[in-house]
Amino acid sequence: MFYTRPVEQVDIAIVGAGAAGLMAAIFAGRESAARGAPLRVVAFDGAPRLGAKILISGGGRCNVTHDVVDPADFNGSHNQIAKVLRTFPVSGTIAFFEDLGVLLKREETGKLFPVNDRARTVLEALIAAAVSARVEIRSGQRIERVVATDGGFVITAGDGGTVAARAVVLATGGRSVPKTGSDGHGYAMVSRLGHTIAPTFPALVPLVVRNAYWTRRLSGVSTDVELAVRSASGRILERQRGSLLFTHFGISGPAALDISRHWIVARRDDEGAALTINFAPGEDERAVDSALVAAARETPRSHAASVLRRWVPERLAGGLVESAGMAADAIIGRLTRDERRGLVAVILALPLPIIGDRGFDYAEVTAGGVPLDEVRISTMESRRAPRLFLCGEILDVDGRIGGYNFQWAWATGRLAGIHAARAVWGGDGHTP
Repeated sequence: MFYTRPVEQVDIAIVGAGAAGLMAAIFAGRESAARGAPLRVVAFDGAPRLGAKILISGGGRCNVTHDVVDPADFNGSHNQIAKVLRTFPVSGTIAFFEDLGVLLKREETGKLFPVNDRARTVLEALIAAAVSARVEIRSGQRIERVVATDGGFVITAGDGGTVAARAVVLATGGRSVPKTGSDGHGYAMVSRLGHTIAPTFPALVPLVVRNAYWTRRLSGVSTDVELAVRSASGRILERQRGSLLFTHFGISGPAALDISRHWIVARRDDEGAALTINFAPGEDERAVDSALVAAARETPRSHAASVLRRWVPERLAGGLVESAGMAADAIIGRLTRDERRGLVAVILALPLPIIGDRGFDYAEVTAGGVPLDEVRISTMESRRAPRLFLCGEILDVDGRIGGYNFQWAWATGRLAGIHAARAVWGGDGHTP
């Protein structure tokens, strides 16, 4: 005799309970409660413990958002991104978290963190808000398949359980840091529901420098630079200015992470594309050369490396002199005109032999995903499957480092949750 497990009935199933998923759950619960008869909202997450990415973000402090968020801070369709961000601006995020008891502070970089510098405070507040909105949260229950039916969806869990839902929000994330649970399985689910997937690749990821290259001996050194991705012909394709951290494998830090996706895209299309470092951002060739000439006149017996400390830390200076084809202890007053020009060239555009990236294990976000033109931007509802809503990293949008990707998660999750509830209730569908 066979025993068949009963099909569980829910109104809204949230698949994935990370930043976007918890936001969707909270607002689905709140929207349905506001209509007088709360819907049954259940959030499923495959990880035994929720919010791993929230907990590790910002060095364990959680960079909740940025004080100024602009569509230009994202890669994707800027016009569509702008429409989403207008529904829930930074002021809305600040007010939302303050209402949950999480006060935010602005740091000099513009990043906003909880005042106590504890990411767990953010996660606990989101979970408490979901519970307060009468959301059921089930951790350790991985959803393997979502199938559209005439009346909604049938959801199959990894343990064999089956759930029937009237609406589904997919907030499964991308492929970055797969140990947290975002291993890309959501792409397979959404593909079976009729969506296409723009090719995915790591973004905000450290870059690897050729083995034995001299900068790999500078692990721990950081300095402000401007990085540039250049085509094989030398044309600058992208610039990013910020702090650069040299590591035992290559480069990291904000400038490297922000430029990484552009280097990956450039190399995919042009094998000759290269990355260069400008150690004197804001200064041109004439200004740097004039500074070297002045140093040669005023302190002619100084080492060239010591003069370069005007722009770079001491450990970097000798390497730059050698990269210009001179001895590390070269004397500034003895440099020929050509040697001085060679030094100017490496200060302003040192070629860095990047051989790859550290992959999804170390990427902060995934580039690629479901194209925005396959969802209704005002509601985040799928254009391919009615009552299916998409939010967060599963979409083909990725932002700069600094809280931008969380702002995208908060805004899209909120829209998806509100409109999933309205779809079940047969609401008007207008953006609140």
